[in-house]
Amino acid sequence: MEKIIKYKNIESKIIEIGGQKILLDFEVAELYGVETKRINEAVKNNTDKFPENYILELSEEEVKSLKSKISTLKSKGRGQHSKYIPKAFTEKGLYMLATILKSQRATQRN
Repeated sequence: MEKIIKYKNIESKIIEIGGQKILLDFEVAELYGVETKRINEAVKNNTDKFPENYILELSEEEVKSLKSKISTLKSKGRGQHSKYIPKAFTEKGLYMLATILKSQRATQRN
């Protein structure tokens, strides 16, 4: 059984946007032990389970601001730079995502 992650270990990954505390899709993927594309597929295939307040859409301005604050890009390798605006999950969105993903780690971490 995986160790439970303590809040202090993920606190630095939590971002506040528009008064909401969120985790970006690539951070969630790392936390749940899946690829980011699996996170996005789960959302796309289950849109009815993610009401408006579960996932926030970031503006281009917010994305630019985030890029200056966090290092999300790897320095080497083809296809390492994200072309897409990341999804921003609220706490409710994280719970829903954990129920959809077929990842034991997601269930345990939630």
